[in-house]
Amino acid sequence: MSKNVLITGASRRIGAACARFLHAVDCNVIVHYNNSELDALRLTADLNGIREDSAISIKADLLQQTELQHLAETALAVWDGVDVLINNASVFYPRPIQLVTEQDWDLTLGSNLKAPFFLSQALLPSLKAKRGCIVNIVDIHAETGLFDYPVYSMSKAGLVAMTRCMAKDMAPQVRVNAVAPGAILWPEQAGVATENQEILKKIALQRCGEVDDIAKAVKFLIDDASYITGQILTVDGGRTLFR
Repeated sequence: MSKNVLITGASRRIGAACARFLHAVDCNVIVHYNNSELDALRLTADLNGIREDSAISIKADLLQQTELQHLAETALAVWDGVDVLINNASVFYPRPIQLVTEQDWDLTLGSNLKAPFFLSQALLPSLKAKRGCIVNIVDIHAETGLFDYPVYSMSKAGLVAMTRCMAKDMAPQVRVNAVAPGAILWPEQAGVATENQEILKKIALQRCGEVDDIAKAVKFLIDDASYITGQILTVDGGRTLFR
C-alpha cells in the first residue's frame, strides 16, 4: 500500500486501530493528538519499533486555526506529502436541547465539522497531486439523530453532507468517502450495562463490533475502492435494519 496517512484523533480507540492496521500494510502514519500525549507517543514508538521512521505524532488543537495549519504543514513536510487524510477526531457527549450552550455548539461543530473541512482544504494540493483520498468517520446517528445528542448528531450529519460535497468538488483527482460506525466501542462515559444490553438487542448480529472492523473498512476505501467516491459505508452489524 505504501502511502502517507494523516489520522486525526489517532492516539486511542478507533483512530489508533486505524493507525496500527494501516501501518501493518506498509503505510507511514502521522498520529494527530491533542490531549492524549502519552498514548500518542507510545503508539508512535511501537510503530517505529516495527519499522524505523514510519510514524510521527503531532499535537494540535484543531479548534485553533493556527494549530490546524501547523499540523497540515508539518504533515506535508514529513514524507513528501500526504496521500490520505482520515478525519477521525470528534467530541461526543450528551446535551439535551434545552441545556445546549453556545460553547457546546462551537465545540462540537468546530471539532466534528469545521476542523475536518479546513484540514481537508489545507491538504488539498497534496491530495490532488498524489491522486489521494479522504475518509471521514461519521456515525449511523447522522441520519436520524441520537436522543439527547442533538448537536453531535447534527455535526455528523454535516460531515456526511461534506463528504458528498467534497467528493463532487475534488473529483476526479481526490476521492472522498466516509465510514459510519455503529456499536463498536461503548462511550467512555457509557451508561449502565442494562442500557448497553438494550442496544445489543437492536443489532442483527447481536454483538458489539471491533475497532478493526472500522480499520478494515477504512483500508478498503483507501486501497480497494478506486471507483467509489461520495459514499457512506455503514459498519454497524445490521443495527440500522431495526430503525
